[in-house]
Amino acid sequence: MLALIQRVTHAHVDVDGERVGAIDGGLLALVGVEPGDGDAQVARMADRLLGYRVFADAQGRMNRALSDTGGGLLLVSQFTLAADTSSGMRPGFSTAAAPETAGPVFASLVARCRERHAGPVETGRFGASMAVALVNDGPVTFLLRA
Repeated sequence: MLALIQRVTHAHVDVDGERVGAIDGGLLALVGVEPGDGDAQVARMADRLLGYRVFADAQGRMNRALSDTGGGLLLVSQFTLAADTSSGMRPGFSTAAAPETAGPVFASLVARCRERHAGPVETGRFGASMAVALVNDGPVTFLLRA
């Protein structure tokens, strides 16, 4: 499981012109599910999303996590994140989990984050063509692996 996280001042996701998820300050996480991902990867990724220290403390150092700030978390499924780009000029998708496998894994990640995080946890719509808008704060962007 992969997550490309971006610290944001705000972010939202629209599907067919309808706003399906939005947050103010917090993290936008684009999540890719890989074959073999399951409960262990979901638990590890939830820990990392909520505990990764990317927010400034009183001294301006990245010492605070989303769980410390209570900010929003916007989780967006993105199978292209798990693509194989190691050769050629076109991505391969055999390294991404099939939708029938990835959907329940992604849903489990969302549920776990909602159980553990006091702040808002929003999502896009799994499998939909989504328009994601954000203002990256910093910019601060990290690629996490579980």
